[in-house]
Amino acid sequence: MGPYNEREVLKLLQDESTQKKGFEMIVAQYGEQLYWQIRRMVFSHDDANDLLQNTFVKAWINIDYFRAEAKLSTWLYRIALNECITFLNKQRAMNTVAIDDPEADVIQKLESDPYFSGDRAQMLLQQALLALPEKQRMVFNLKYYQEMKYEDMSEIFGTSVGALKASYHHAVKKIEKFLEEAG
Repeated sequence: MGPYNEREVLKLLQDESTQKKGFEMIVAQYGEQLYWQIRRMVFSHDDANDLLQNTFVKAWINIDYFRAEAKLSTWLYRIALNECITFLNKQRAMNTVAIDDPEADVIQKLESDPYFSGDRAQMLLQQALLALPEKQRMVFNLKYYQEMKYEDMSEIFGTSVGALKASYHHAVKKIEKFLEEAG
């Protein structure tokens, strides 16, 4: 199999006999990047794996509705981000009932996660990200870690480029302030 070519993959997806092969190529191409994007939102390896699987299941179920008006990656990121938002809202609802400080529960999960191998600086960055509003955290993750262009994010969020730039700027300022206060 040669390098990933979106046009070829789209052709495979249109034919029922090659649709499975095309989707396998999508999973191979985007699985790792989507995993890390999800992981930066939910922090837990196990939760990230579950949400990645949910993302691909939803994509597979809805593949016939994809009209190629946007890139496949944009469509997949939108599904993944919606999965994250749904998951985080459910967790927040459960944590609000269960404990006074839902962030403490997430930090405790992160600290006890055998897959997290970060040092103190990485832990502080994760805590700073956790303190951000969801949209700012998502925008920061896509821009900082994925180096995604604002125009592509605009398609995912359905928001103007200017609003996304402002969200990123505010996120960076809040992270800087958090890190300064943490010493």
